[in-house]
Amino acid sequence: MSTPTAMPACLYIVATPIGNLSDMTPRAIETLKHVAIIACEDTRTSGKLLAHFGIETKSDNTNDKPVNKIDSNNAAADNKTRSHNKLWAYHEHNSAIQTPKIIEMIQQGHSVALISDAGTPLVSDPGYQLVQAAHAADVKVSPIVGASAAIAAMSVAGLPSDRFSFIGFLPAKTHGRQKQLSALKSRPETLIFYEAPHRIVASLEDMADVFGTDREVTYCRELTKTFETVYKTTLGDLIDFVKADDNQRRGEMVVVVAGVSVAQDDDISDHDKLLQRLLEDMSVKKAASLAADITGIKKNALYQRLLELQA
Repeated sequence: MSTPTAMPACLYIVATPIGNLSDMTPRAIETLKHVAIIACEDTRTSGKLLAHFGIETKSDNTNDKPVNKIDSNNAAADNKTRSHNKLWAYHEHNSAIQTPKIIEMIQQGHSVALISDAGTPLVSDPGYQLVQAAHAADVKVSPIVGASAAIAAMSVAGLPSDRFSFIGFLPAKTHGRQKQLSALKSRPETLIFYEAPHRIVASLEDMADVFGTDREVTYCRELTKTFETVYKTTLGDLIDFVKADDNQRRGEMVVVVAGVSVAQDDDISDHDKLLQRLLEDMSVKKAASLAADITGIKKNALYQRLLELQA
């Protein structure tokens, strides 16, 4: 579906490829061609992507109203654009300045797109403040969907996907990292982490210390790229695998860790008091669902136990 040249005033959240440029959607290309402003993390990185798809970064679209000049306070900032440049830098260091300016542009009738260096914006990337401000200003926000490293990794992990939590990057320092992992140790759902090359070994070793070396894990590196790795194993084995190959310590990494295994047969009766209390206020179905969230035990097993208690 093509996007009309005169686009409605809106903040478009546009996903870009995480590696393979063929994953760029036609709708994303058309949107980026016709918006008045493209806000991005790094103008150099995004400039290469846009050039590949023939997307001009100079705003010469006569259907858009003239974009106001950036004031003198922002002229010296890393945006370094003039009024005719549609590519604006937007990152954690300048978001406080750029957010109100972008919202003002949309309110004046311009269309704006937000992209990240790769993947879906706001997933461990800047953008939350801008989207929050758009909603507060009653500005329309629309997603242009596409690639996401977290979801791509989850899809190939071979681990339970009915419930999962995206954790993102762990703290850089060992103490903070181990503290957060300890809080996640007993979580029953699959956990998705991002990690940087220079911390990958230390993070995996901390995971093994906290979760145990036998915890299942799938290591996804450089997804959709030439040297893609998808390796399902245990944390103990994964540490050896990553240490043995320098290449496995390079690139973009997603670590998908299985949730804690909960014994179903012996432990359900330990929760009878909780189940009976829930039955006082809700149906068996609702009680089973809530108890599953609380205990980590599968809902079907809890449902059967609730029926037994009810009888």
